Amino acid sequence: MAEAYPPSMLVTPATAVWVLSCLFALVITEPAGAQERRRAKQLRQRRAAPATRPLQPGAPGFFDAHVHLNDPQMQLRLMAEAGNTRAVVFWGARSTNELLVKLAKEHPERFVPFASVSPERQRYRRDWEAADRKILDILAEQLRTGVFRGIGEISVAHYPATGFPEADFDPMHPIMRGIMELAQKHELPINIHCEITRLREFEQLLRAYPKVAVIWAHGGYTPYFLAKRLLSDHPNLYYELSTRTWTDHPRSPDYTILKNETDVWPRWLSLIEDRADRFLIGTDASHHDIDREREKIRSVQNLLEQLSEEARKKVAFANLERLLDS
Repeated sequence: MAEAYPPSMLVTPATAVWVLSCLFALVITEPAGAQERRRAKQLRQRRAAPATRPLQPGAPGFFDAHVHLNDPQMQLRLMAEAGNTRAVVFWGARSTNELLVKLAKEHPERFVPFASVSPERQRYRRDWEAADRKILDILAEQLRTGVFRGIGEISVAHYPATGFPEADFDPMHPIMRGIMELAQKHELPINIHCEITRLREFEQLLRAYPKVAVIWAHGGYTPYFLAKRLLSDHPNLYYELSTRTWTDHPRSPDYTILKNETDVWPRWLSLIEDRADRFLIGTDASHHDIDREREKIRSVQNLLEQLSEEARKKVAFANLERLLDS
């Protein structure tokens, strides 16, 4: 006689379908980049509601340390709205070093140009891959114009983004060292984008060129404890907070230093206050959408409002002015 099983152990058709659907979900994964695109779309939809809000008059102005100058007229309009005096400008998807020279000459009181030979440009990536020093001659020629006030953004190690394949070069790469030597020769600051996957080599670079002021784009998205240690260990390191003030980030919610929609984590505020001479702020403007750019500006103003008056002056203006001797 067959052994009887209790009802709880019988597999019904509905249960079987549920189990199979779970197994199917486990083996099916999203295509590469699909999750990032979906998350970016969700963020754009979320941000659509407050899009028409103008910038608040009287909010703290600042010297923006990180702007990709794709639309100069939009940037000028935003600066006027926010009461921002100047902006460090890099090339963007729709601009070049040559265009930055032209715009800086037209608006010397507003735009402070940095020159770049970063490997996100295919024409330069080939030189990086071949360690071809002709790329250094190109940068040297740009610097001889006397218009550029710094070098950057140099994306030596950068996770992939829309239209930007991953860059993963050793910060001690011969081309990167050559760029640092030019920065040292011309006594210019340099803005470097380097993910913490290359942290060891990045620290080697900082130690190898102690006289070069290195502005670390987005602070490498480090957690608090690493930011604290690196600022202590490397006197030539400046921690730039562009995108870290956003309420959310299309790639990772962990990139923000906010604990909610408005409040900066207390330990981050304490670190900025304690090291107020080593922090810079920026929007990482790209000019795809003016309302999104307004939101970036608001996020920076929100941080500045939470700082003491003394720290705010340093982070908003004085530190960058000192680096540029202006």
